Amino acid sequence: MKKNVLVIGAGGVAQVTAHKCAQNNDVLGDIHIASRTVSKCRDIIASVHEKKSMKVDGVLEAHALDALDVEATKALIARTGVQIVINLGSAFVNMSVLQACIETGVAYIDTAIHEDPLKVCEDPPWYGNYEWKRREACAAAGVTAILGAGFDPGVVNAYAALLVRDWMDETDSLDIIDINAGSHGKWFATNFDPEINFREFTGQVWSWQNRQWTSNQMFEIRKEWDLPVVGSSTTYMTGHDEVHSLSKNLDVPNVRFWMGFGDHYINVFTVLKNLGLLSEQPVRTAEGVEVAPLKVVKAVLPDPSSLAQDYTGKTCIGVLARGRKDGKDAEALIYQISDHKEAFEEVGSQAISYTAGVPAAAAAMLVATGEWDAKTMVNVEELPPEPFINLLNRIGLPNRVKDARGDRELAF
Repeated sequence: MKKNVLVIGAGGVAQVTAHKCAQNNDVLGDIHIASRTVSKCRDIIASVHEKKSMKVDGVLEAHALDALDVEATKALIARTGVQIVINLGSAFVNMSVLQACIETGVAYIDTAIHEDPLKVCEDPPWYGNYEWKRREACAAAGVTAILGAGFDPGVVNAYAALLVRDWMDETDSLDIIDINAGSHGKWFATNFDPEINFREFTGQVWSWQNRQWTSNQMFEIRKEWDLPVVGSSTTYMTGHDEVHSLSKNLDVPNVRFWMGFGDHYINVFTVLKNLGLLSEQPVRTAEGVEVAPLKVVKAVLPDPSSLAQDYTGKTCIGVLARGRKDGKDAEALIYQISDHKEAFEEVGSQAISYTAGVPAAAAAMLVATGEWDAKTMVNVEELPPEPFINLLNRIGLPNRVKDARGDRELAF
């Protein structure tokens, strides 16, 4: 059994994961939080104590760390004695943290795919450009590396695996649908790191259609969905991490990702992009200062973690499968509803962070107990989904399924 956890990162998702690790520290043991800005780690620790999240007395410590520094990360792992690292830092640090875990023999968990700061929307499959290249090294070292263990990617991968295995004899399509029907009250803000948010949408939209990669432009393909609780919502097909692993690991000819956007977001995004302000490539000002326009935009927008207190409304994220069962056309939706206000009251974060942070803690618990200790690199759909779903039901993310038999709780 593995114990003692290092959470790398100190944003909104890390705050949720720290709370959930604390609520389950009888399983996970000591909890360490590390970031370049150690004061943010201390703020998270203060929040954990304020909410009385620690289940039993134990270690909860903050550390300063540049996660791009492999040797510094290895040293912190050795000094703290952690056996599980949950990487919730910027997507730019994934490969450095993963390498440190391989070299120290500890388990690795992340919630998003690696990105190169100077490249946007690389050729698919995205995991093949970075993480999957270390699969053999993980297997040789007996290191468990669970990729994309947030909600999307993460929980939706487990949904997809269940739908393909249990709800369909033959699956024609998987549509992942992410709707935030909440309001943060700001004129404009992004729900997670603005730099990562905008990078997702400035390049090509890659989808898996007719068993091949298909490219579109952002906001080119629009679709209305009518989902439980949040109702009718406008979405646009966009590229996303889980499409790149599901297309490889599940035998499904069509895998698409849809995200809800309002007209205001699209208008602001379009103006910023047309002005060149979403570029990651450095420019030089008249004063001779070199700066990446996207980083300036990030600096002037609200910190996503600051949105939580005034956020209202709900989110709905799910996977809709269509295909055939017992010789007949079949359709099933597995989904989850979260409430922004309830998330803030429990852990001080909004529901977008909550839905990403809870699964990361759940994955760590399943590694700790051995149920997900794969001793190699895996995406979530390659792991048993039942213990994950049941644990999420218990620790804050209840799951439901809607099919021909009705709408009901999903549990095993």
